[in-house]
Amino acid sequence: MELELSEQQQIRRASLQALRDLGINPYPAEMYEVNTSSKKIRDNYTAESSDDFKSISMAGRIMTRRIMGNASFFEIQDAEGRMQVYLKKDIICPDGDDTLYTTVFKKLLDIGDYIGVKGYVFTTKTGEISIHCTEFTVISKSIRPLPIVKEKDGQTFDAFTDPEQRYRQRYLDLIVNPSVRDTFLKRTKIVNTMREFFNSQGYIEVETPILQAIPGGASARPFITHHNALDIPLYLRVANELYLKRLIVGGFEGVYEFAKDFRNEGMDRTHNPEFTVMEIYVAYKDYIWMMDFTETMIEKVALALHNGTKVQVGENEIDFQRPFKRITMTDIIIEKTGYDITGQSEEQLRAKCKELHVEVDESYGKGKLIDAIFGQFCEDSLIQPTFIMDYPTELSPLSKRHRSNPDLTERFELFVSGKELCNAYSELNDPIDQLERFQDQVKLSEKGDDEAMFIDMDFVKALEYGMPNCSGMGIGIDRLTMFMTGETSIQDVLLFPQMKPKVAQSSSEEEEVTEE
Repeated sequence: MELELSEQQQIRRASLQALRDLGINPYPAEMYEVNTSSKKIRDNYTAESSDDFKSISMAGRIMTRRIMGNASFFEIQDAEGRMQVYLKKDIICPDGDDTLYTTVFKKLLDIGDYIGVKGYVFTTKTGEISIHCTEFTVISKSIRPLPIVKEKDGQTFDAFTDPEQRYRQRYLDLIVNPSVRDTFLKRTKIVNTMREFFNSQGYIEVETPILQAIPGGASARPFITHHNALDIPLYLRVANELYLKRLIVGGFEGVYEFAKDFRNEGMDRTHNPEFTVMEIYVAYKDYIWMMDFTETMIEKVALALHNGTKVQVGENEIDFQRPFKRITMTDIIIEKTGYDITGQSEEQLRAKCKELHVEVDESYGKGKLIDAIFGQFCEDSLIQPTFIMDYPTELSPLSKRHRSNPDLTERFELFVSGKELCNAYSELNDPIDQLERFQDQVKLSEKGDDEAMFIDMDFVKALEYGMPNCSGMGIGIDRLTMFMTGETSIQDVLLFPQMKPKVAQSSSEEEEVTEE
């Protein structure tokens, strides 16, 4: 099918052909040597250090141009920012043939094109550090115009702000919105800080399967696929927990993994069906130790990103300085509702939910009924980092029973700004108890709970060989990034969030943008 091109695209394709007609390859294969960057120049250039910048080579995308007869200014943008470049016809065209300036630069190059520039750094009369270009090279011709953001007198015009466009065309978002790039650089720093912390403790980074015969480790609805060669159904993992604990059985004393997990559930501002989680398991520890470890790790992340522990998240200033508040689930429900869940039957809990106007489903067991009360009356109040401890046994099928109350488990979740950030247990290592808990999950599934866990008999078999007491913790990297960068939507911390498919449009039907 023949493409229907917009006027801008037709003009740029004509320029593309004109470059080729002049013998200029608009997409050269040769390596372009770069010896500096916009940041290095800005951070290090001074009048005293000018000799160090007498012969520089930099590459980037043309973002603005000011053509003034025989001389021009333009800006190129590399991975670290923008740099102004000064171009003069007599310097670029010393032999009298002004084609390179008057035809190539002024007429055939456009905003969005990649070029390389060589020359020296100087300071203009207005005090702006710039590159005096003595030679330029076309690196890549752009045949589709950018959504150029204009700024004047401190105001921004025509900003590329429509969320759907930004998420669908993240590459454009990164080009024209510098703050977006900063968010993802911070995300990388978060992961690196965590990894350095774990490695300093001697824990081992591992990889576990994404395709699983049984989707265990979390109460969630899985994605199902099919393996053609084996002719069997497989699931995208909902968690990596059970495989990491197999490694504790195998003799590792501390393992962690940054993993992609997948849950076939709803999408909103804090949930994406594909997400990144870090899970860590350490032998001979319990959930009290893991609370100390978790708050230490999160404080380190805040300090690495902000040189302090306070971060603005929406309307609230969150302080990640340890120690964090700790309260049991039972106590906070009493605090917010006056109702003590201790020893209550499923029928009593269901009646209380009705009395409190808490919406529940017939498939809910005791654990989910308690969780529904907690979710409606408690979660939103947990603004500052707070560990909620000691969850009902029915809600925590992989967690060890509480050492002083068998109706509860040694589990905590960390809440920040009204949202769960991480989940941790003293891990259940009694194989008989674990099998019974799995069987209870099957009963919930038979009642209609499509998030109930599957029975993983190989995992039970592994526990039968003996697993030491152990504590594990999982933390959502996407949500942690949201909190640490002040973003309120998960889509803003995912480079390519899941989007509903869009009906294809021809090029001419797309919204046109202008450069000048």
